Amino acid sequence: MSVQDALLAYSLAALILTLTPGLDTALILRTASVEGGKKAFQAALGIDAGCFIWGAIVAFGLGALLAVSEIAYSVLKWCGACYLCWLGTQLIFRPRTSFNPSHGKAEAVGNWFLRGMLGNVLNPKIGIFYVSFLPQFIPTGHSPLIWTFLLVAIHVVMGTLWSLILIMTTGYASAWLKNNSVIKWMDIATGGLFVFFAVKLAASSR
Repeated sequence: MSVQDALLAYSLAALILTLTPGLDTALILRTASVEGGKKAFQAALGIDAGCFIWGAIVAFGLGALLAVSEIAYSVLKWCGACYLCWLGTQLIFRPRTSFNPSHGKAEAVGNWFLRGMLGNVLNPKIGIFYVSFLPQFIPTGHSPLIWTFLLVAIHVVMGTLWSLILIMTTGYASAWLKNNSVIKWMDIATGGLFVFFAVKLAASSR
């Protein structure tokens, strides 16, 4: 596979993956709707950081352990499921009842970044995807280390642009979404979605 063919094929596959609705999309939409675009972008950056962490794991060969070890896969899978379940139950049983963008500003910066990053890092599906997917698009004779980070960077750029589109689109409905009852029920609905993802992750297999 030539360099041009590899980049074209990977970019198409990564674009489809990026546009497919999933946990990251739900997190961005919920955060943009309830917390505002700035915090949603922080969550997006956290998701990007999680992608680079997985890319580093794959690039340095540690991802092979996850691919062949059932124990390693199961441990990470259950950690991810527990984290998503905790996040979901927090939203269900302690939903916000008001919108105050200035409240807890310093805490929120790290909080939403970490939520985005942990939601990505603790999802073994991302790791398995990268381990099995990325090597297919590394041209023969080229550095796996450099190409792995290049492919991850392409995925991250696409994800960031998509997150910005989601954030800007959500902004048009900001007045309606700032309604207190809307915020409360959006938290509950999103919490239920996170719990669904947690159950789905826990029940998944390779």
